[in-house]
Amino acid sequence: MKLLRLVQTVTAAAVAAALALPMSASAHDADATGARARSPLLIAHRGASGYVPEHTLAAYWLAIEQGADYVEPDLVLTKDGVLVARHENAIAILHPDGSVREATTDVAERPEFASRKTTKTIDGVAITGWFTEDFTLAELKTLRARERIPQIRAANTRFNDMFEIPTFEEVLQLVQQANERRREAARDGKGDGKGDRHGHGHGHDRVRPIGVYPETKHPSYFAGLGKPLEEPLVRMLDRYGYRGADAPVFIQSFEVGNLRKLKRMTRVPLVQLLNGSGQPYDFTLSGDRRTYADLAKPAGLAEISSYAQGIGANTSLMIPLVAGRLGAPTTLVKDAHAAGLVVHGWTFRAENVFLPDDFDSSADPAALGNLAGQIEAFLKLGMDGLFSDQSFLARKAIDQYVGKR
Repeated sequence: MKLLRLVQTVTAAAVAAALALPMSASAHDADATGARARSPLLIAHRGASGYVPEHTLAAYWLAIEQGADYVEPDLVLTKDGVLVARHENAIAILHPDGSVREATTDVAERPEFASRKTTKTIDGVAITGWFTEDFTLAELKTLRARERIPQIRAANTRFNDMFEIPTFEEVLQLVQQANERRREAARDGKGDGKGDRHGHGHGHDRVRPIGVYPETKHPSYFAGLGKPLEEPLVRMLDRYGYRGADAPVFIQSFEVGNLRKLKRMTRVPLVQLLNGSGQPYDFTLSGDRRTYADLAKPAGLAEISSYAQGIGANTSLMIPLVAGRLGAPTTLVKDAHAAGLVVHGWTFRAENVFLPDDFDSSADPAALGNLAGQIEAFLKLGMDGLFSDQSFLARKAIDQYVGKR
């Protein structure tokens, strides 16, 4: 458990002192029987990204401590073919005037990599900046992670430059070691002895593991570079025992073709992501005129069910916004369930700027609003799980909702 102890040693005191947040009681024990047996899944969106910079081992560790069921790494490739966790392959993006528009690393301030700045077209959009596929893993490991949206999450910038870019294997190792710790706690009697946190089974041999929920980012783009994402992803999952239909993993993608390819390569569950607008980029390349809205209709959902086990739906597809407030729900959740698909909604964030106006706490875009109210509105539709940046608040909201049923 060396990796887990290292992450804890480096981050625990700093995170606890800075956040002043208690950890969820569900993180270590098996207290969550009964109501939790019916609990929708909590997927930590890029880790506990509302509290520390996203896609860092600290973010994944904190999410687990706060009660997440799954941690979600977005995956891109390095020059030497290693899967790493970044929101995009662009690790710093520049405005036309040369100023930084968005950065998840300090690469723009590293003179030794100034010559790597370039302009590329990613999924039809020209982007100037630095890209993972132009760096070896060893080079990326010299960079340090930074808060992606400092204008909203200024407090997270206190952790800038503390953490490395993690590989997918390091994320799997962290999850593996966290699960070993939970099993040891169950064997030692530190849980309640009634089963796992979702009420599945009894005793230490039935403790439900924390899962992983990787997303393949820009699969058509990487395939065009001769660096397909599917093979290294399946190979790494196989290495760590994620092989069967009941493995604690979901692979998600906004594209369709790579999910169909993955279906031929692995038996683990697959999830078709559905955005609130646009179409899968591989449809754009092939001339298929269907949109995400088309895929969200019963015929589209029936097709999805032929290669995937679930959908990851933009919240607007379930409850559209009308003048900034929640409107009338659609039938998407009901239709997806009729097609045999689970529904995981994205993304639930606590800051006012991200919330429907119904749940704002003030005019301050960075202040926290009523995330629990938004989550409850969507769980009432029968949604099976949700992605959230704030694992701690989302865990409380899910437990509160389930407890009232």
